[in-house]
Amino acid sequence: MTPQRILFVLLVLLGPTLYAQEKSLHLAVGDPARKDKEAPVVLDGITDTRTGEVIAPAELPKRLTGVRLVLVGESHTDMDYHRCELRVVQELVRAGRPVVLGLEMYPYTAQRFLDDWVDGKLTEEAFLQASRWYENWGYNWLYYRDIFLFARDRKLRIFAVNAPRDVVTAVRKKGFKNLTPEEAAHIPSDIDTSSADHRTLFKSFFEGGGDSLHSSMTDAQVDSMIAAQSTWDATMAFNSVKALKEHGGPDTVMVVLVGSGHVVYGLGIQRQAARHFDGKVATVVPVNVRDDEGHDVKTVQASYADFVWGLPAQTDAIYPSLGLSSSPVEGEKALKVILVSEKTPAEKAGVQVGDVIVSFDGAPVPDKETLNRLVAAKRWGDVVVLAVKRGTETKALRVTLRR
Repeated sequence: MTPQRILFVLLVLLGPTLYAQEKSLHLAVGDPARKDKEAPVVLDGITDTRTGEVIAPAELPKRLTGVRLVLVGESHTDMDYHRCELRVVQELVRAGRPVVLGLEMYPYTAQRFLDDWVDGKLTEEAFLQASRWYENWGYNWLYYRDIFLFARDRKLRIFAVNAPRDVVTAVRKKGFKNLTPEEAAHIPSDIDTSSADHRTLFKSFFEGGGDSLHSSMTDAQVDSMIAAQSTWDATMAFNSVKALKEHGGPDTVMVVLVGSGHVVYGLGIQRQAARHFDGKVATVVPVNVRDDEGHDVKTVQASYADFVWGLPAQTDAIYPSLGLSSSPVEGEKALKVILVSEKTPAEKAGVQVGDVIVSFDGAPVPDKETLNRLVAAKRWGDVVVLAVKRGTETKALRVTLRR
C-alpha cells in the first residue's frame, strides 16, 4: 500500500488519536491576537482563551450571546468528549436559545432520515438501518445515542452537513479540475486550500513519536490530502450555514459536532465558512489534561479554540474495535485488510494486510457496514472468530477483544 493510501486511511479512521498529538496543541498559527499566547487547561473547567478566565458550563451560553455557529470538536471514541457536546447543547437550550444541530457523521444526501428521526417516525433500530449509520460513520452508536435522544425529545432539527465520501476520495485522487459535473455538484465551488497555517496544522497531525509516514510523502501527495481535508471542511461549512439560514431565526444557533481536526485554530470549517458567512462563529474544543504518554497538559496555544474544556486523561475506548482497516474488493462483496494497527486485537490474532475477511463469528461480511455493525454488538472481553482468506487458504483466527 502506498504512503498516500496509508495516510488517507489514518486521516479518516484514526483521526482521534492523531489529533491528540501534543505538538498540535502548541502551534503559533490561527488568530494573530492569540497565536503567541498560552491558555490554561483546567480539569472540568472551560477556559475562555480570549481572557484566560475559567468558567463553568452553565456560563457558556452567556459567552455565546450573538454567536450563530458553534463548532464543537470531538474525539470520536472518547465518551467524555461526547458528554461535552451534549452539555453544550443542553446549556444553550436551557438558556432559551433556539438550537439546531449539524452532524459530520452523515453526508447531506441522508437528510431525510434525520428528519424522520426527529419527527419520531423511526425506532432506534430502524433509524440505524435506514440511515446506514454503520456505513456512513462506523463508530459505535452508543457514543452518540444520548445526543440523538435529546435532540428527538426536544424536537431540535438535525442536519447532515458532510460531503459524500466517494466525492472526497475523487478530489484526493484527481483534484478539483478533473471532477465530473456530477461529483462537483456535491461540494462548494470556492474551496480554499492555500492557507500556510492550515498546512502547518495538517502536518502536525502526523508528526511526533516517529515521522516515517510524513517524511515519505511528497509535496504533491500532501497537497492531495489537504485538498481532501479542505473539501470536508468547506462542504460542512457550506451546508451548516445553508441550513442555519433556511431553517433558523435571527437568534438560532447552529451547533456542529465534528472531529477536532476540523475545528482547531479556526483553520478548518470556520475559515471556509468565512467565505460566505458574516455571522459570529465560536469554537469549543475539549482537551485531555494528560496526553497519551502520561505528560500533563497544562496549557494550549490560546488560538487553539475560543473555549477549551479540560477533560481527564483519555483512556481506552469504551467499546471494542478490531484494530484493522479494510477496503472493498473490486467486483466482489468482500473486504480486504489494508492496515493492521500495532498492539490491537487484530494484530495479536495474526490478521495480516491482504487478508480477505470471509466471516465474523460465522456471519458473512460482504461490506464495511456489516463488519462495523457486528463489532458494535461486542464488548471488551469477548472472543470472536474471524475467518479470512489468505491466498488459497482460509484461516479461522481467534480474536480476543482485550484492551
